[in-house]
Amino acid sequence: MAINRDPILKKCRSLDISPAVLGYSENKKSKRHPEGNRRKKVSEYGQQLKEKQKLKFVYGVLEKQFYHYYELATKEEGIAGENLIRILESRLDNIVFRMGLAITRREARQLVSHGHFCVNGKRVDIPSYRVKVGDVISLRDKSKKSKKFEQIAEVAGGRLTPMWLDVDKEKQTAKVTRTFNRDDLDFEIAEHLIIELYSK
Repeated sequence: MAINRDPILKKCRSLDISPAVLGYSENKKSKRHPEGNRRKKVSEYGQQLKEKQKLKFVYGVLEKQFYHYYELATKEEGIAGENLIRILESRLDNIVFRMGLAITRREARQLVSHGHFCVNGKRVDIPSYRVKVGDVISLRDKSKKSKKFEQIAEVAGGRLTPMWLDVDKEKQTAKVTRTFNRDDLDFEIAEHLIIELYSK
């Protein structure tokens, strides 16, 4: 599996993303002028490309898979841009991150790959597995005894969970109660620019 090894904080600054969106601390500040990247006039294509890079970076998805999600989004009913975000939010690694059982999505992807989670009682080790309404995601019983998850709970346990997830922090489970909608998103993105970019 390909891994994005770009420096996190540097990438966040270039894409105007708060590190908190990715689960990282905002304590480390840049010494660069905060308006330094905004002096240059950005072309329409540049804006579209930046939004695409931002969304890919937040969810940790590489180009081939991201384009596949775009194709799925355009075939589904509704607004393609919102469909694209809904698909990304339905990934199992994202759900684990939203549950507070991983500090970052990168960590969530690794934990899922190592087989720590179940969907409807069945072990799933595919980070891109798409979770549906009614599905129950749970930490495996063997994994509950791990000190790793105790450490994660100390850092990420207080994270706000989205309204479409019913999370039981004691049992370390979550149920998808409804479909994600655009208002649930906790960061700014102009997804229509991504659709325009791919539609050319």
